[in-house]
Amino acid sequence: MTANMSECQYDDTVWNQRLDKMYTYFYLLLLIPGLLLNTIALWVLCRHISKKTKAVIFMINLAFADLAHILSLPLRVYYYFTHTWPFGRGVCLFCFYLKYLNMYAAIVFLMCISMQRCIFLQKPFTARRWRRRYDLLISFVVWVTVGLACSPFILMRSSSGELNATSTQQPSVGCFKDLPMRHTSLSLTIPMLVFAEACGFLIPLACIAYSTLRISWSLKESQTHDQNSLNSSRRALRMVLSCFALFLFCFAPYHLNFALYMMVKQDIVTNCEVRKAVLQFHPVSLCIAGLSCCVNPILYYFLTTEFRMHLKRRTRLMSTSSYRE
Repeated sequence: MTANMSECQYDDTVWNQRLDKMYTYFYLLLLIPGLLLNTIALWVLCRHISKKTKAVIFMINLAFADLAHILSLPLRVYYYFTHTWPFGRGVCLFCFYLKYLNMYAAIVFLMCISMQRCIFLQKPFTARRWRRRYDLLISFVVWVTVGLACSPFILMRSSSGELNATSTQQPSVGCFKDLPMRHTSLSLTIPMLVFAEACGFLIPLACIAYSTLRISWSLKESQTHDQNSLNSSRRALRMVLSCFALFLFCFAPYHLNFALYMMVKQDIVTNCEVRKAVLQFHPVSLCIAGLSCCVNPILYYFLTTEFRMHLKRRTRLMSTSSYRE
């Protein structure tokens, strides 16, 4: 393996420079729209929607997760633009942690939205008896579980005394992609990969896909029922299909590459071309996952009737006020 690894060494200076520019421009482009969209979404969802059922509580949590990640982007932009990190290792690891906390919280809350819509459509009496505190309890459990499950992302990073082999910076200024990774045994790496891929991607994917299929079947069956039932099924199907499409577009590329990335980082995969392709696709897949911060608020607008009605009403009021002035 040592001989193979020595043959795989290549000059990645140019790639790292391009990567820094890509991260800088991407986060700058994401910052303003993400901040505006998620702030407006939280304002509307928390203050101007009376019914906190039908997945609205989950949408609020999703918007909060997106906004927390968006607020950390200026520090990321600063690092990739200046190549220095004067804010301390704790802040670095916290911002690094927020990235993955946001991604997996978004995944789980999208799953919760899809499953709740499916259950409420299949069991209307359950929907009538449902209380806001149930969604609040589920949200609390999600945050605790996801928070603990994401802790290995920072625990896998080496101690502050170690330096990334490819970095010429001092250990105190390296952050984010320049954080070195601990090497673990194969017996530990494989279970971690299986757990991350299963719980963080495959199980939510299966739940959202199942919810989509169940609602599709209900829509076919409701052709003979009343118009209200038909409209309800169509709205539910539109919501879960949107969640499904967002899930696949934003999170599938990262998770399809993640297992290979970990095996490359742990020197399990030694093929030179495979290593290069996996390492170069990893940041691209992270950027695609980051797009969910801007896509999620669009989801609220098109899928929540009260959200859409309130924004239209506010827009009309603003237009009327401007006209009178």
